[in-house]
Order: sequence, then C-alpha cells, then structure tokens
Amino acid sequence: MILTEGGLSTKWREIRPSVPAAAVLSTVGVGVSVMVTATAAHYLVGLNWQTSLLMGAVVSSTDAAAVFSVLRSVPLPKRLTGVLEAESGFNDAPVVILVVSFSTLHVSGSNWYVLVGEIVLELFIGLVVGLVVGRLGALGLGRVALPASGLYPIAVMALCVLAYAGGAIAHGSGFLAVYVTALLLGNARLPHRPAVRGFADGLAWIAQIGLFVLLGLLVTPHDLLEDFWPAIIVGLALTAVARPLSVLCSLLPFAYRWRDQALLSWAGLRGAVPIVLATIPRVADVEGSERIFNIVFMLVIIYTAVQGPTLPWLARKLRLSDSDEPMDVDIESAPLERLRGHLLSVAIPDHSRMHGVEVAELRMPPGAAVTLVVRDGSSFVPLPTTMLQHGDELLVVATDPVRDAVEQRLLDVGRGGKLAGWLKPNPRA
Repeated sequence: MILTEGGLSTKWREIRPSVPAAAVLSTVGVGVSVMVTATAAHYLVGLNWQTSLLMGAVVSSTDAAAVFSVLRSVPLPKRLTGVLEAESGFNDAPVVILVVSFSTLHVSGSNWYVLVGEIVLELFIGLVVGLVVGRLGALGLGRVALPASGLYPIAVMALCVLAYAGGAIAHGSGFLAVYVTALLLGNARLPHRPAVRGFADGLAWIAQIGLFVLLGLLVTPHDLLEDFWPAIIVGLALTAVARPLSVLCSLLPFAYRWRDQALLSWAGLRGAVPIVLATIPRVADVEGSERIFNIVFMLVIIYTAVQGPTLPWLARKLRLSDSDEPMDVDIESAPLERLRGHLLSVAIPDHSRMHGVEVAELRMPPGAAVTLVVRDGSSFVPLPTTMLQHGDELLVVATDPVRDAVEQRLLDVGRGGKLAGWLKPNPRA
C-alpha cells in the first residue's frame, strides 16, 4: 500500500530523466552499500559474515514513505527529487531478494553469480507484470465508465494488489510490479485522479501506523540499550561511508555535481521498511537475528531523527532549495457520458505561473470554456478579462475531442505563464 501511494503520486515526466540514474543507484548502489556496511558490522561490531551481510542488506533500502513525506516539505530541484523518488520505489525489490537469500544462505549454499542471476530474473518478471497490469488497467479504466466515482479508487487499488499477486505467483518481484503498476496508473488520464490519490494516501497512512504498532510489539525495550552503540557504529558506517560511496559509484556516468551527490547521500532516509525486513531473518530462525532486529530498530529511530529535520537546512546550505519553482496545476477530470464531454476541476497552487493570467489569455482550444471560478469560498462566472489568482479553483467544460489538448494547455500555462506557446507555438492550441 505504501509503494502504491508512492507510485500514484509520482509524476513520470519529472522522474523520467532520472530513471537511469535511479536504476543504477537502486541496484549497483545497493550492492556497494551492502558490502561496505557488512564489512563494518563484521570488523567493528563483531558479527559473523552471514549476520553482517543480512545487516547490510536490511539497512540498504531507502524507505519510500519517509522519502515521499520529506520531499513534499522540502522544495528540491526536480532532477534530485526524481532520483530519490524513483530510487525509493525501485530499491525495495532487490533488497528483499538479498535479505531472503542471505537468510537461507546456510540452506541453499548458492554461488554469488546464481544470486545475481536470480535478482535480475525476478526484477525482469516484476517489471513485465507491472507494465502489463498497469497498461491494461489504464486502458480499461479510461474507457469504462463506472457507476459511481467512489469505485475508481477501489478499482485502482485492486489493480495494484493484482500486480503484486501476479508478480509473486510468477516468482518475480511483487514490490517492483506494484510500484510500476501504480506509476502507470497515476500518470494515466484516469477520471477522478485526485480522489484516487487521496484514497491511496489514507490507506498508506493506515499501513504505516499498522506497521509501527506491530513492530513495537516485537521490541523488548531493555534489550535495545545493549545494542545502542552497535547501532551508532553501523549507522555511521552506513550514513558517512556506504551511502556516499554508493552514490559516487552509481552516478559517475551521469555527471552529477558534487553538491547534488552530497544531498543525495544525506537524503537516503530509512524508515519502517528496514525494520520490517529485519523480521525476515527472525522468521527464518537465523542465528543472531534478534540482535539484527534490535540494532536496525535503534539505527532507524536515531538516524531518521537526525537526517529528516536537517535535510532542509542542508539543501539551503548547498543552495539546492528550489522553493520558487513553478508548480503544476492540479486537474481532476470527470466524464460526462451523455453530454460527450468532460468536466475539469483545476486548482491553482502557490508558485503557479497561472497567477495573473486572464481567462482569455488561457487560449484554450474551441470546444472548451471556463464556466466557474471559486475564490475565497465564493463562486462566480468569470469574464474573459477575469484575472486568475493563487488558490483559485476553476471548472472547465471540454468536449471529448479537445479534452487532452485542454489539459495540456492548462499545464503549459501553469508552468510558463501567459506567454506559454508563443515562442514555441503549441499545435494543440
């Protein structure tokens, strides 16, 4: 559910340039992080190699919920938010495979190249399942009018559950399948998209609360104090050495600046996911699994409390804060089947360049019109000379043939202002 919410809220056009870097960081970077952290756990904490490898694998996954929640409050350039969002969605899959494999290492005895092959195969299967379910689901929901708007969030969640189940049954990565499916559905032109995202956000919060309640029941408080310093040592190795080294090695081909790499290194937040992964060796009855769980629990609590609040400060010090970057308008579409049209609800957020644009300057295609403006709790029918403001909500009626062109035009004006399309003519307008 947490990955589903992350995929639905991720904008593909923003993360698309960052996907190659995020893919390398969530595979090669995970491998580097696992080895460095495992070495530190073995030589500095005194854990055996299987326990050390498990420790490295468990803490090498960034937490999607933590990353998404922090990025919503920290205005960063899109090239960095794209890497962090895509990485947090992708890296759960290889890490889960590593943790399960290391937990059964004494049973299977597989060679390292067999393990790498299994990871590649499971990721490929999960990717294919996610693409198929997401694409077919988007086509189906876009063409079939459900009898009630409240059914659309349920249908989207059902498709994501189907993707996870299909990936797992096919012996692939269900985590990657569900994230890819949610990413495709969240970026498709589905009816009632904001309602779907709001429903998924509520479910994700319930899932996170449930996770922490269950994890709290597994913790024995007086045992945590014994592993306080090991948690500090492993956390320092992870945060100060393993994460920066994995970022450096992964992003070498992509020419990221040192400031970008510094922020990406500090923004590798851990949350509930590593603690959940630490329960896998306990179920497998691996020697030292209770100590792994205690160390990981302490590590996540301590370093999340340090990294999360200091990330905005670091972004400002590195001059990477992007608070004045224009934000996309929020558009919700509801089909009007009998009238062969669509009703678009458009919200103008802060920093949108649609502020100060007159209704006539929107230059929407023929067949579309702004019928109502809601401002400060009151509504009125706008004139062509009505100037739009931050916080306004618009109702736009569009016929079927021009619906996509109208939405694209509104997004263009939100990003470029009233002159959007003048220097580079918009063929849709």
